Amino acid sequence: MEASKSKPAMKRTVLIALAIVIALVVVGLGAGYVFLTQNKSGGGGSNGSGAGPAAVNLRSAGDFVILAKTGVSTTGTTSIVGDVGISPAAATFITGFDLVYTTGSTYATSSLVTGKVYAADYTPPTPTKMTTAVSDMETAYTDAAGRTNPDHTELGAGDVTSMTLAPGLYKWSTGLLVSAAGVTLSGGANDVWIFQIAQNLDVADGAHITLSGGAVASHVFWQVAGQATIGTTAVMNGIILSQTAIVLNTGATLNGSALAQSAVSLDANTVRT
Repeated sequence: MEASKSKPAMKRTVLIALAIVIALVVVGLGAGYVFLTQNKSGGGGSNGSGAGPAAVNLRSAGDFVILAKTGVSTTGTTSIVGDVGISPAAATFITGFDLVYTTGSTYATSSLVTGKVYAADYTPPTPTKMTTAVSDMETAYTDAAGRTNPDHTELGAGDVTSMTLAPGLYKWSTGLLVSAAGVTLSGGANDVWIFQIAQNLDVADGAHITLSGGAVASHVFWQVAGQATIGTTAVMNGIILSQTAIVLNTGATLNGSALAQSAVSLDANTVRT
């Protein structure tokens, strides 16, 4: 008899708990702009265990923190941790670095670079190394641009300011803006984000692309058909794959890589993987 009385009570408890969970999810979505993906884009993270699409394989382009085809320039006191490369343009198109090059060497050095600087006209095998790296950069761009079945399309009408974005594939037929309030990418260390941007990427002055929950910059890919511009003192996280130019304005920080199919322009920036 006692057991039969307890069954309705248990049922009411379960229903109340379910209602509370549903209410919390609805409130969270409305207040925090947290977008949950369904991992439609396939493959998981780089080791197959994360949420979101499969990571973009950079191949040898991933050996460079800055890689460009037509020029790399800097003004002010820039600090780069990692290797810098250019091809098919020659070393004369790397400006502002006061390169130190010894005839016959395969690379140069600079007080602004904790790493090596490579150019297409340096001693072999550097020319082949750089041709391969640029080809791999272009392949990686094509890979990122060609991903299908996006989790979100035209999100925020091209303005994701103040949103919190879960791992996934995001696609815009326009440019993408992140204003000063920034945007947060929330996920784990194995999760992957790919942003397909058909025009320009503009990260406003002072804006932060924030990683939370253990997310890592090496699993965030910004595929930009136009120019990527990172504003003054802004903080950018991720791998920028630009079909044209990448511009870092005064004091901006990039945690990741700048891989441009034209030029990379710097102004007293910090760039590191």
